[in-house]
Amino acid sequence: MENEDHIKVIAVNRKARHNYEIASSLEVGLVLQGSEVKSMRAGKASLVDAYGRIRNGELWVIGMHIAQYKEATFANHDPIRERKLLLHKQEIKKIKRRVEEKGVTLIPLKLYFKNNIAKIELGIARGKRKYDKKVTIAERDVKRDLQREQKQFKFKI
Repeated sequence: MENEDHIKVIAVNRKARHNYEIASSLEVGLVLQGSEVKSMRAGKASLVDAYGRIRNGELWVIGMHIAQYKEATFANHDPIRERKLLLHKQEIKKIKRRVEEKGVTLIPLKLYFKNNIAKIELGIARGKRKYDKKVTIAERDVKRDLQREQKQFKFKI
């Protein structure tokens, strides 16, 4: 009971699973300013077009949009600034080795508060080709049709 985590999801990158094949994911912390935290608590964040990058041994998220907090004064933040991610150096080195492979990138999947601490779920992903996306859509349609048939069959018995 004492180990339960309270999670409040702020934003989900729905396009990520459509456009990328996610090999693995990891939870990382986020360095934020006060007005960014307030804006996130109000649900004003977006992961569309965001990606991760390793620069000078540090992990950064680029292109994530957190709207300006309207009650903030002169100390408001830049909505699309690059934000530093918190991860141990050894973990960053492991990720760097994987990202150096051709076609592998870091994609933010989910932005959330876990026990009142801002976290982001990063996926180590490989881009899908057009035919891969079509296959995924076809499989999903077949699965949906099967479930529909099973549901109808259950009620007829």
